[in-house]
Order: sequence, then C-alpha cells, then structure tokens
Amino acid sequence: MKTALITGITGQDGAYLAQLLLEKGYKVCGLAPRRSTNVNWRLQYLGIENEVELLDGDITDISSITRSINKVKPTEFYNLAAQSFVGSSWEQPITTSQVTGMGVLNALEAIRQNDTTIKFYQASTSEMFGLIQEDKQSESTPFYPRSPYGVAKLYGHWMTVNYRESFNMFCSSGILFNHESPLRGIEFVTRKVTDAVARIKLGKQNELRLGNIDSKRDWGFAGDYVKAMWLMLQQDTPDDYVVATGETTTVRDMCKIAFEHVGLHYENYVVIDPKFYRPAEVDILLGDPSKAKKNLGWEASTKLDSLIKMMVEADLKRVEMEQ
Repeated sequence: MKTALITGITGQDGAYLAQLLLEKGYKVCGLAPRRSTNVNWRLQYLGIENEVELLDGDITDISSITRSINKVKPTEFYNLAAQSFVGSSWEQPITTSQVTGMGVLNALEAIRQNDTTIKFYQASTSEMFGLIQEDKQSESTPFYPRSPYGVAKLYGHWMTVNYRESFNMFCSSGILFNHESPLRGIEFVTRKVTDAVARIKLGKQNELRLGNIDSKRDWGFAGDYVKAMWLMLQQDTPDDYVVATGETTTVRDMCKIAFEHVGLHYENYVVIDPKFYRPAEVDILLGDPSKAKKNLGWEASTKLDSLIKMMVEADLKRVEMEQ
C-alpha cells in the first residue's frame, strides 16, 4: 500500500486529492495545523473525514514535517499548503512569503534530510506568469508575478527545480491555472459569484459587488486537476507541467452563466466597486496544457458552463439549509 502525506489537506485541492488517493487504495495522511474553527468541512462534504489520518503540524515548522515523515513514512508527498488568496497577499506579504514560499523549502529540506526516495509534488500556480509574456502560457513561458502570492509561489517553484537538479530528488511542479468547485473558499471570485447568485435568487441578498469583471481566466474543475497531480508522481522522471483547460473566459461571462442558470440577468445585480481592484492586475491568463496531454495523458473534462452550474446548485442547497 502506498502512503501519501498531504499538506493543505483541508483545502479544496487537498480534499479532492485525498478522495482520489483513497479510491486508488492509498493510505492518506494530512498535515493539519490546529485551528479554533472547523476546517474539516470539505473532508466532511466528501464523506472522507474518518478515512484520513490528520497529523498536528504546520508547513512553517520543519520539525513537525520531519516528525510526520518519520511517523507515516510516505511514498508520496503533496505540498498544497499555502496562503492562497491573492488579494490577501498584499495585506499579509510576510505571512504569505513564510507559508507559500519558505514552507516549500521546509518540506523539501525535511525530505532531503530524512528520505530522498519520497516523491514530491509542489503546487505551483499560473499567477507566476502574471504580466504575461506570451499569449498562451506554457512551461517555457517567462515568469513575471504581479502579487506577493505570485512571487512567493515562484520562489517555491524554483526551489523545487533546484532540489530536483541538486540532490537528484523526484520533485515535480504542477503549474495549475484557476480551478474551482463547490469546495472553493468564499473569498474567491467564482464562489463569491455563485454564493451571491444563490442568495439573490432566494431573497437573502440584493447585489453582488465585484472589481474588474473584464479580466480573463482559464478556469477548470479542481476534481479534474488533482488527477494531474497524481499522474505527475507516477512518471519515471520528474518534471513540471502546466495544468489548464486551454480556454479563457471573462469574469463578466462567468457571472452571466451563473445568473442565467437561475433565470436572472447579471447586469441587474452586479455592482462595480473600485475597492476590489488589485494594486497590480493580471488581465489575462490562458494555459497551454499540451505537454500534460502528451506526457501524462491528462486533459480537463469539465467545461466551465457545467462547473459554474454545479457550484450554483451546491450554493442554493447551502443557503436553503440556512433558512
């Protein structure tokens, strides 16, 4: 039986990845810092909370990573832990750097010092491309991050490459473009939209305030994307892969899909609020997943229209349960 250790297991990607690995017969363990609120709701949503082993620890504390490695002896290590909300990274640049950047180094160094046979996956991000240098971003596109989050992720990405090349470790990075689901945090724009649509439809909210609705993103389903993570660690050699749909859509059109699903017109409810504009905007992201398709046999299977409708339906059920 293979054993996987996942940091960020209580997040969107961590929960879907845990579910996938359990289905494949893995023993699944997660590094989970103690919190005063319930952070296990995603694991509960998927019905797997009692099937995973949660270990006390934090990505910023290398000693807890080392203890966890020595305790569960993982064959695969998936580093998904991060301060992952781009907007907050300007308000918390130091915390973002410590968690999203230095946390990667802590994981890599713990593996190097204890067991270099462990296969390592790093969750990189399309935000590293930032001010895009090519119309469609691939593994060879130059990086130009536009937020403290993007900068911190780029540090972690290059550290992963460096440990692979310096210590002959199996380290792969997935450069994931935006991926969403009913488990997405409410602070992210897709979930902010679908939650608002549900509340407006049910008479609990009157408007939706957003920033730049003409920015474009390459949105996919998180449940599809975790399959690519797993596939990267099943290869004979480690490498870096862009994981994306290859299609880009404006926030405006995403809103249109969500509101039309419940019979409403977005223009009657969306209010542009300058306070939601980023200090440095990323106007468009569009991934080229051809390498992942060729080498991993992976491609996105969920279209944006289906994804947004799935999220609206989940939020309608959530809001109805609040009544």
